[in-house]
Amino acid sequence: MQNPAAGPVVLASSSTYRRGLLDRFLGEYEAVSPEVDESSDGTELPEYLAARLAREKAEAISSTHRDSLIIGADQIAVLDGQVLGKPGDHQKAIEQLLAVSGKTLQFLTAVCVLGPAGRTRHEHIDRTAVRFRQFDLRLAETYLRHDEPYDCAGSFKIEGAGFVLFESVQTNDPTALIGLPMIWLAETLRKLGYLLP
Repeated sequence: MQNPAAGPVVLASSSTYRRGLLDRFLGEYEAVSPEVDESSDGTELPEYLAARLAREKAEAISSTHRDSLIIGADQIAVLDGQVLGKPGDHQKAIEQLLAVSGKTLQFLTAVCVLGPAGRTRHEHIDRTAVRFRQFDLRLAETYLRHDEPYDCAGSFKIEGAGFVLFESVQTNDPTALIGLPMIWLAETLRKLGYLLP
């Protein structure tokens, strides 16, 4: 439930995962896909890239929804200092999984909340470390056939069976790995006048 005086909420994302998280506690909101170029010039640090993309997504929607509170988000997966993109297909997913076997993958989940007419801006980055156990091609193939996580950076779905690949997860907010750090977001929305369960 929201306070009508606080205004409508728009999620600047086409992600079904992020919508699923908002559905848990926000009764009414609109999801709009932002037209933002997510490429990097290769010189940005992963933290800056994630924060910039979250901000640009929120700003892109804010220009057409000036009376709404906008939530923009982006998630970057980082292995040994290099950003891993979404695999897109089976072969690239196999390559990603075999690369992370026995290693730790860092996830940076950035959020930007813009108040109506862009009057206020609240930003946050959550850091999650996923330690993968050692596994071989056979397990990678079996897992990918099960979850088909080709639209997920890191080539796994925590919402699915991705945990079979993990040794441990270190995080302050388990929902961040899905795409939105809901502990921080809920507190921010409360401060902005939204009545939440």
